[in-house]
Amino acid sequence: MSRENEGSEGTAGEAVPPVPSVPPVPSADAPQGPSASTSAPGQPQPPEGEATTTSMGPVPASAPPGFQSAAGANWPPPPPPVAPTYAHHGADGGAPVWGAPEQFSDQKSPRKRGMGGLVAAVAAAALIAGGIGGAFGYWAADRNSASSGSTTVSADAQGFKRDPGTVAGVAARALPSVVTIDAQGGDGEGGTGTGFVYDKQGHILTNNHVVASAADSGQLTVTFSNGKKYDAEVVGRAQGYDVAVLKLKNPPPGLAPLPLGNSDHVAVGDSTIAIGAPFGLSNTVTTGIISAKNRPVASGDGAGGSNSYMSALQTDASINPGNSGGPLLDARGAVIGINSAIQSTGSGLGQTQAGSIGLGFAIPINQATNVAQQLIKTGRPVYPVIGATVRMDERSGGAVISDRGAGADADAVVRGGPADKAGLRPGDVITKFGDTVIDSGPSLIGEIWTHKPGDRVTLTYQRDGRTATTEVTLGERKGDN
Repeated sequence: MSRENEGSEGTAGEAVPPVPSVPPVPSADAPQGPSASTSAPGQPQPPEGEATTTSMGPVPASAPPGFQSAAGANWPPPPPPVAPTYAHHGADGGAPVWGAPEQFSDQKSPRKRGMGGLVAAVAAAALIAGGIGGAFGYWAADRNSASSGSTTVSADAQGFKRDPGTVAGVAARALPSVVTIDAQGGDGEGGTGTGFVYDKQGHILTNNHVVASAADSGQLTVTFSNGKKYDAEVVGRAQGYDVAVLKLKNPPPGLAPLPLGNSDHVAVGDSTIAIGAPFGLSNTVTTGIISAKNRPVASGDGAGGSNSYMSALQTDASINPGNSGGPLLDARGAVIGINSAIQSTGSGLGQTQAGSIGLGFAIPINQATNVAQQLIKTGRPVYPVIGATVRMDERSGGAVISDRGAGADADAVVRGGPADKAGLRPGDVITKFGDTVIDSGPSLIGEIWTHKPGDRVTLTYQRDGRTATTEVTLGERKGDN
């Protein structure tokens, strides 16, 4: 089977099963909150013990948490981390961060500390703590011995403040801007996912598969962390990118958009915070690290629609169905990705929904922001393309250009298109896109979609056993159809 990289996922190649999603948590007086996502029952389940990649579709609102079916798709081991994407925006500054080096994206390499220094620091801390404890205990005993003889000392927890750079501090600032999305379709189907405030005009950024069931006919409700609910409508959605933008019909005053980071500057090992509504449990906060970059991931919306492709950020922060559409934050609280999919080991006996095994995937925020701006401006997505249909084999050693196109009479290499102008032919095997290693058709599509139309990229390909390179200028395709 073959598939056109221009986003004709629904017509060529084998459909890739969907992946579960996840939602957020409420706060006190600010108008913001959690989110949701959807998965479709009835999808084929992989053999027991076999790993699958699942898009985190919405958690059915009518079913109790953990009692819905989830679809999954077999996915080959992706290539090692590679290069960054194109967007340039972010939130700079901020308080000291938790569990991360002092420097961030624009600094060079973090300072390394030897194990001896760590042991010394721990020993010193222990000694200091012992000294303080002993002195305070003696003081308390001396003060109380004359009266009751009690040496018990109580602490006032209410007065304890969390530093801005701690997980608790980051979560406290972010939760009012994270929402839980309830999507109810016209046919009665629905689910729960997550989203977050994108701007002060009331736009909410989330996954397409979170709102797909209610996009054409249905009702969308957004709940902030303070429990306040607002009706919303779809501004635009991109199936291929798995990104959607909603707008609150009557946005409250004082909306606080989450600051956007720069996913190009994310490094493996950076601390992460995920906020969402796993299995409907709004305002859930989990932590982890960036465990890999540029992971090729393909997932579906669970409704038999077009597949989505991404060159994802991989994290071990616990994310589950219902977290889809929620923000993946860095240690400063800036959004670096949109939680979208998880890897699953398959469904065992009595298992009805995939859960976290420490392999979650997020759409890089640079890509998601570019798509969101397109959707807000025109309501339609724009996809960069090379103008060639590639096979969707999982393990082909590269992206193989098909012998024929997606349509009955379509050419595999579009005449006059970018690939044609670059001299590519049917049967060529694309092995690198820029500096990124390509091992399959889906990984090529995911990498192309991290760029913009008009970008010039060097392709490495093999033909008749020989390796060659060529430069291609990416074209564009508007809309999902």
